[in-house]
Amino acid sequence: MIDEPIKFRHLQCFLAVAQHGSLQKAADVLSITQPAVSKTLKELEAMVAVRLFERGRRGAVLTRSGEAFFRHASASVNALREAVASVSPTRQHGQAVVTLGVLPTVAPWLMPQLLQHLDQVAASGGLALSLRIHTDHNPALLTQLRQRELDLVIGRFAEPSHMLGLTFENLYAEPLVLAVRPGHPLLQDAALSAHLLAHLSAFTLLLPLQGTAIRLTADNFFVTRGLSQPPRTVETLAVSVARSYTAHSDAVWLTPVSAAQADLNTGVLSALPVSMNGSEELVGLTLRADATPSDAQHVVLTAIRQLAAARRQQGMT
Repeated sequence: MIDEPIKFRHLQCFLAVAQHGSLQKAADVLSITQPAVSKTLKELEAMVAVRLFERGRRGAVLTRSGEAFFRHASASVNALREAVASVSPTRQHGQAVVTLGVLPTVAPWLMPQLLQHLDQVAASGGLALSLRIHTDHNPALLTQLRQRELDLVIGRFAEPSHMLGLTFENLYAEPLVLAVRPGHPLLQDAALSAHLLAHLSAFTLLLPLQGTAIRLTADNFFVTRGLSQPPRTVETLAVSVARSYTAHSDAVWLTPVSAAQADLNTGVLSALPVSMNGSEELVGLTLRADATPSDAQHVVLTAIRQLAAARRQQGMT
């Protein structure tokens, strides 16, 4: 029997440490000090009379008791958040809200189509809903999903250690592309175009940020072709910055094809005629394993799956 009531801050702190595997990282996410996290965990462990974490060089690792507690704590926090959401002002006014996270490189093609699809659903008498869209790199989006700040994430498959309590559903696979402006020297100069990859080092290369899944794929592209990266690189996930700079300079943009698709279709950018086989990466839906989609979330999920299916049928893989 628990003599003292477990408070929301105890569960919030426990879940943050479990998800990040570090007291310091949990403290950063919760905007409190590391000693405060440690104190809160000690209080919780005293209340339940078991050790929830093993602390060591590897950080904070859940014990077997901790793993069992995690499942129930996560479900309890989720139920509380859903209870609050059920009486929120948006619900009272009959408007459902779905909050989703999407990679900056996926958003340019998917979000406009998704919004148009949802407009059509509402116009035909279906459920009208509000959408809140967050863009960020994959690890940040998964963290927000675990913390229940997002309802779903459209991103890339992450390492198993990052998928604790989450499920991934593959939507499609897409390759990288080397995008340049029309009239780029690599397209116009016969001496350069005859050996495109060998001459990449003469130009500024736009790359995804270090530490992202897509950057690992980009780095692997160079390694498997025996190339070294150009001496001058610019790292960004800001699609608007990358596309504008590429269109008005001799820079080469190495990016997932979906990020540049609209510009490639309209001729604002051109793809270098280089085989990108082996650069494909899975893009999919990530959900919390313990979550039951609401009616509004189900509408969004169905729309996303339909758009992804159409993309696969068009051969955009």
